[in-house]
Amino acid sequence: MSTERSLPKLVVLIVAALIILTIMALLVINQADHSRSELPILGQVPDFEFTERGGEPFGLENMKGKISVVDFMFSNCKTKCPIMVVNMGELYGYYKGIDRVQIVSITVDPERDTLETLNRYAEEHGVTDNRWVFLWAPVEEVINLSENGFMLAAEGLPMGHTTKFVVVDQLGRIRSYHDGMDETSIDNIKTDISKLLREMP
Repeated sequence: MSTERSLPKLVVLIVAALIILTIMALLVINQADHSRSELPILGQVPDFEFTERGGEPFGLENMKGKISVVDFMFSNCKTKCPIMVVNMGELYGYYKGIDRVQIVSITVDPERDTLETLNRYAEEHGVTDNRWVFLWAPVEEVINLSENGFMLAAEGLPMGHTTKFVVVDQLGRIRSYHDGMDETSIDNIKTDISKLLREMP
């Protein structure tokens, strides 16, 4: 009789132990997934002030509160930029209506890329709002921001400009770099942006 009475207790203990082990396993898996989902902080964009194609100042403060994808380009480029602008255009279209994501393109050829030229270039590539901004500044300031702000080489401009796309979070921190010439990078950028959007309040 005592053996029969102890069996239900044993079953209850086994079930309880299995439940506890399952919960612990799920917590470990969840923690591992969370760790993998976090993007590293690779640097901080310094304070700067360039001119947006509409003539308004644009700087670090305009990046805060949004996820930004930044690149360096010039309108007369016939080699790298046509591929890069198509890939940026994919992101621009994908995030239509989402004001918390913006694209920031900085010309490395300010002598030829006047604000009028940048306006025309933007229109030619279907830019209809300020979710994709084009920035102008003297070349010395562009070089300084590229090399000391984004940690990207800026030698032999304009042809020698970087092809990297830089993902910057809502606090102006650099979170990832991607090859702007590789269309497969676009899916990776979208994944990074999704992670960063989840970090935002």
